[in-house]
Amino acid sequence: MNPESLIRTGLSQLGKPYKFNARPLQTKNFDCSSFIQHIHSEHGVALPRTSRQQYLACTPVAIDDLQPGDLLFFTTRRRRKREGISKIGHVALYIGKGRILHTYRPHNKVTVSKMKGRWKKTALAAGRPRQQ
Repeated sequence: MNPESLIRTGLSQLGKPYKFNARPLQTKNFDCSSFIQHIHSEHGVALPRTSRQQYLACTPVAIDDLQPGDLLFFTTRRRRKREGISKIGHVALYIGKGRILHTYRPHNKVTVSKMKGRWKKTALAAGRPRQQ
């Protein structure tokens, strides 16, 4: 899987609306994990539906060793006091130069964010999806 192609596929969805629990494998709207699932499905990689399941489908990578195309997993206010992978509540695609591609509330659309502030503080883990 070519990371540049994966990123191009994700960037082609910029501005698409966020919808909690969006239907999988469609492009009308996305939540964070359906967005990541869609990007990968376009390249023949079948990822599970939720961010926690997607984490389990990855080979772990140190956050300091991120490469474009890796996935980053974050906690949220609702999940930060939980244990283990139950803490994961958000997923994003690392696109390089300290930036992530994702969709989330309250931004309400697919966007690019810098890995600083809130995103740096809530990052829990990173991984590379295992090829099917």
